[in-house]
Amino acid sequence: MTPARGDAWHLVCEYTASESLRRHMLAVEAAMRAYAERFGDNADVWGVVGLLHDFDYERFPDVAANGHPNQGARILREQGVDEAIVRAIRAHAPEVTGIEPESRMEKSLVAVDELTGFLVAVALVRPSKSILDVEVKSVKKKWKDKAFAAPVNREEIEHWATKLGIGLDEHIQIVLGAMKNAAESLGLAGK
Repeated sequence: MTPARGDAWHLVCEYTASESLRRHMLAVEAAMRAYAERFGDNADVWGVVGLLHDFDYERFPDVAANGHPNQGARILREQGVDEAIVRAIRAHAPEVTGIEPESRMEKSLVAVDELTGFLVAVALVRPSKSILDVEVKSVKKKWKDKAFAAPVNREEIEHWATKLGIGLDEHIQIVLGAMKNAAESLGLAGK
């Protein structure tokens, strides 16, 4: 079964106290919904994947066989969550799950996950602290600065965008647009 959005959010709140991690999951949810709409797929299912992809991270922070996201997958299976959702979440950490992203939903999750964090970083260095003021051009300028948000794996983001058949600029625009639409819930509407 696909959890209702409210049930998925309840699970996020039960397992995650960190406001920034909750907001990250909301950002990924928004980006996944945008991609589902772009590909003509079920935005509710894709949104739940984005919302739940890191719900277990705070309790099981080791990305390992006995940690994230495998523990989350176990919890979701125990609750009867559809295997396509569980698989998509596991596919965002193939190094520990052995599951490579194959479907558009799985590839989209990997493509948007770290990009949302990068876009938050770009917004937070602006005087307004607002994602609403961020444009693709300013993102690309920061993208070239390898010291900025250094842990973000730019090559992985580009690789998976390409696997979706989308260029980097367009990929940034899609995710940025989704995050702008959710600016208030992401705490990025500015001062």
